[in-house]
Amino acid sequence: MSLAALAPFEIIHPRHGNAPLVVASPHSGRNYTAHFLKQSRLTPFALRRSEDCFVEELLQHAPDYGASLLHATFPRAYCDANREAWELDPSMFRDTLPGWCNTSSKKVKAGFGTIARLAGSGGLIYSRPLDFEEAEYRIRGCWYPYHAALASLIDGSVEKHGVCILLDGHSMPRQGQREQADFVLGNAWGTSCAPEVTTLVEDILMAHGYRVVRNMPFAGGYVTRHYGRPRKGVHALQMEISRHLYMDECTLQRHQGFSSLQHVLSGIMAELAKLGYRMASH
Repeated sequence: MSLAALAPFEIIHPRHGNAPLVVASPHSGRNYTAHFLKQSRLTPFALRRSEDCFVEELLQHAPDYGASLLHATFPRAYCDANREAWELDPSMFRDTLPGWCNTSSKKVKAGFGTIARLAGSGGLIYSRPLDFEEAEYRIRGCWYPYHAALASLIDGSVEKHGVCILLDGHSMPRQGQREQADFVLGNAWGTSCAPEVTTLVEDILMAHGYRVVRNMPFAGGYVTRHYGRPRKGVHALQMEISRHLYMDECTLQRHQGFSSLQHVLSGIMAELAKLGYRMASH
């Protein structure tokens, strides 16, 4: 089955109520089609190292607290929804890229544009150049529908409540030694959300004994910076979760810490929903 036959995202709507909270996972998709695998020089396992494995499952109780949960079904290695639409590396393509493409961003130069050159493991994904038509197919078929859905959820919350908190969920490889962060909260250096949003999440995590830092090394990607507009009522916070807390990074399997972390994250979403209602009432 081609990706064209699959919905590029899934939305799980609230079971009860409609809180001013949207929860999203743009990088946990794992529909690796035969066509994509044939294009890649890497094994499916190597490609999966680009995933934010199981993040949508960690956040799956969002609808219990009145929040919509949006997650991509396409893999990050196939198309990255946390980039601009057209951040493309010209060295990856046979033909000349259109002038509207951003070919010089830091992410492109690092190998991680909208269509990535490298997998999370650092390996080259493709053994031969792609046609621009391939990038256009992926971006129009995956990136645009995902962002149309996200924008619709945010706009709906703002229309109903005058405010929306967006929690953008990600995972990260373990950052070196044990004293490194368990969570990195990215608020684009204080510009993408009101201070109380970051502080609420940080306080809950620290109360559970987690090591939390802000903005280093992840201050927030395209989603956080594009949608976070506090003056317009939209408060976006990126949350990076260290994978060692809930999975074996070598086997890519969940371990015994998964359920306890899921419980903590559910508590965070419950409190963010309450904060959203308080912000809406002012």
